Amino acid sequence: MKSCALGCLIRRSLVLALVWCCASSRAQTPAPERTPPFTLHPALFLVGDSITKTGTPPGDTGPWGMGYELAPMFDPTKIHVYNEGAGGRSSRGYIDEGLWGKVVERMQPGDFVIVMFGHNDTANSANYPDRTTIMGSGDESIQIGVGDQRKSIYTYGWYLQQYVKDAKTKGATIILCSPVPRNTWVEGKIKRGFDGYARWAADAAKVSGALFIDLDTIAADQWDALGQKKTALYFSDTQHTKKIGARVNAECMAEGLKLLREKCPLADYLLPAAGH
Repeated sequence: MKSCALGCLIRRSLVLALVWCCASSRAQTPAPERTPPFTLHPALFLVGDSITKTGTPPGDTGPWGMGYELAPMFDPTKIHVYNEGAGGRSSRGYIDEGLWGKVVERMQPGDFVIVMFGHNDTANSANYPDRTTIMGSGDESIQIGVGDQRKSIYTYGWYLQQYVKDAKTKGATIILCSPVPRNTWVEGKIKRGFDGYARWAADAAKVSGALFIDLDTIAADQWDALGQKKTALYFSDTQHTKKIGARVNAECMAEGLKLLREKCPLADYLLPAAGH
């Protein structure tokens, strides 16, 4: 009897320990982000890659997306900001995976969209066929794959123009941005132009009639003012910023919006302290 009672006690203790461990594990694992069940309007959708949305709070050491810093700069009583960035996506990948289509479905007339890609469209995408786009902004295309897997791949600028067409169809105002600079320096100055992608983003905006923010230049000016040594403290690697760096990029975005004030009312939704 004593042996039976002892066995029951041990089994009960093990069950309680297992329940406690599971509960503890659930408590320490952050809940996955979910698409809002409904979208409040007017809405601002932030569309891009990990430069817009990545990282684990508080973001002090690892990569941190600037969208997290930009959203609080807007007055929540005037506009609702949705950070729809997705790490590892190129201008093409974001469309092909259906992420863009989900954003378009939620748009209504009077909404706004800010689009910034480029970091995954670049030459490093040679090892990632699902990211690949052609360098440039024209109508060139190439065929990849065989049989049922055969598909056409277009230029970076061509894909940006598709974002503009879709947003305009929904009555939304869309702003294309050049990619923000990497932490790459030449003779004491941060490298500008992003290997041509800044110019191609501007070309796509001009051809499609979209608004444009030269974020490459605005941000580069800020990093140059900080200097190479101090700027290194704001980045977690060559491409991704820490939270303090994301804040700088977000402030540059706010400044870019203010430069568009005569053409776009989005700057009017910014809080007074937003920007530099």
